[in-house]
This record gives sequence, C-alpha cells and structure tokens, in this order.
Amino acid sequence: MDGVLIIDKPKGLTSHDVVAIARRCLRERQIGHTGTLDPMATGVLPLACGRATRLVRFLTAADKDYDAGIRFGLTTDTYDVTGRATSQSGEVPSHVAIERALVSLSGEYGQTPPPFSAKKVDGERAYQRARRHEEVTLEPVPVRVTRAELIDLDGAVARIGITCSSGFYVRAFAQALGQLTGTGACLESLCRTRSGQFSLTHAIEIDGLQRGQREWAAEVLPLERLLPGFPSTTVSEEGRRRVSHGQDLLAAHVVETRAGNNPEGGWVRLLDVEGHLLGVGTEGTAEGSLHPAVVLI
Repeated sequence: MDGVLIIDKPKGLTSHDVVAIARRCLRERQIGHTGTLDPMATGVLPLACGRATRLVRFLTAADKDYDAGIRFGLTTDTYDVTGRATSQSGEVPSHVAIERALVSLSGEYGQTPPPFSAKKVDGERAYQRARRHEEVTLEPVPVRVTRAELIDLDGAVARIGITCSSGFYVRAFAQALGQLTGTGACLESLCRTRSGQFSLTHAIEIDGLQRGQREWAAEVLPLERLLPGFPSTTVSEEGRRRVSHGQDLLAAHVVETRAGNNPEGGWVRLLDVEGHLLGVGTEGTAEGSLHPAVVLI
C-alpha cells in the first residue's frame, strides 16, 4: 500500500499509538506520521504508508491550521491543562487586549519550545529533565504565523484560529499570549484542522480504520496526488529509467515542465508520461540538469 491515509486522531492517543494501530489494521509495516500531535490534541494526522514514507520530510514541512482553546487566568508547567498549576489569577483579558497580543504573535519570529517537549538538550529529551524538576534551557527556533485570530471568547476560554509553520508549538503560543495580556494562560484544547494539503474533510476515525478495508480504502491518497504545490517535470521513457537508477536528468530527457507554488522551492516532482510519481528531484551537478534525490520506483 503506497499513499497517505488521513486519520482524525482522537483525544488520549499519542501519534505513535495511532501508527501502531494502523500497522496492525493495514498490515503494513512501513507507516510514519507527518507531524506529532500531543495526546490531548485531536484532528488531522496524515499517515504515510509504503513508498510514501520516503516523502515524509516534505509532507511534515507544510504549514498547518489549528483551532485552539486557550484558558486565561491559569498557567501550568506543561503550558496546557494537563500540567501542574504554577499560577492562578482568575483574570480574563478584554477582546481588545487579546487581539493586540495576537498581532504581536503573528509574523516571523523565534519561538522558545516548552520545557516539556521532545527537543534534545545534551542528548536528552527536554521533558525528561523537566520531569525531574531540573532547569531546561532551550534555544528559540524560527517560526511563522500567518493567521492568529480571535474567533470567540466564552468566559475564560478564547477560541483562536492559527495558521503556522512546521515546528510551531501551540502550547508555547498559549503561554506567550498569557504573558502578553498579563493574565497568564495555558492551552485547554487543540484540534489540527489542516496539515499541508490534508484536511479533516477526508479524514477517517480510528474506529473506521479498525472496521476493515472497506471503510478506508477509498480515502487513501495515491502517490500521484501528493505534493501538488511542487513544480513538476514529465520525463521520457529513458528519463524514467535514469530516475530508477538515481541518475541525473538532462534536457533531452524532459517532455514537459510545469510551474508550482511551493514556497520552499528547489524541489521538483518527477513524473512519467502516464502521470505516475517517480520521485522528487533537485538541481543536478550539470547546468540545467535534475538529480532524483528521492526515488519511488
């Protein structure tokens, strides 16, 4: 089985739990997820299966959409409601104060990951040190927030819509929002509604996965439908052979090229004349050539 199956992850399961269930249900050992969700989070968890696992680095790098519930007046050591309370003010900021803070948390900036995260410090996971109540110092990482909007404020809980880059911590966003408004805050709920090209529209629940192939077979996105924003190059039969051997493609092997809207740039989908995805290429050693960096055939 080669392609991507989108799971609507339920609350309480880790991303690795979902992968383990999928391996049993699909009878496929080669499965990897394309972006971790905390156990408390729900929503879009794309599973790359078979040869699609070779594309995980590209699928993971895509922007994501979140629907976050952020509780004001409470801070915790994990930056979400599952952690130990570190302060309680009971205060709730105004709409104006929240929207002003959201402007400050938009754009490109360095975000410091939460102490309870999988980031490594001297070869050890940060959360392992945090659990021992040891000081954890993490370096900020560059992130991008293209949307941060206040959808609703119900009592002490604000519903915030977020569009952000890969590697973004919504828990850290909630913590920062509480600091900027002066009331303190933590993440109460989180649903990922989109990860790159994958949305909840075609996601299936774990129960559907467990009921059998009839429930999920039609929802598998084949290799040809992946990375639609990348530019594409269609190659000749000789070009197909060269891709299979990892050899550079020259102009003589190219049948057609099409532009894309991939913001990262530099990567090109390699297709045969029937539209099958052969791999992903990048600039080759010779001028104007393409090197098949990822081969799928």
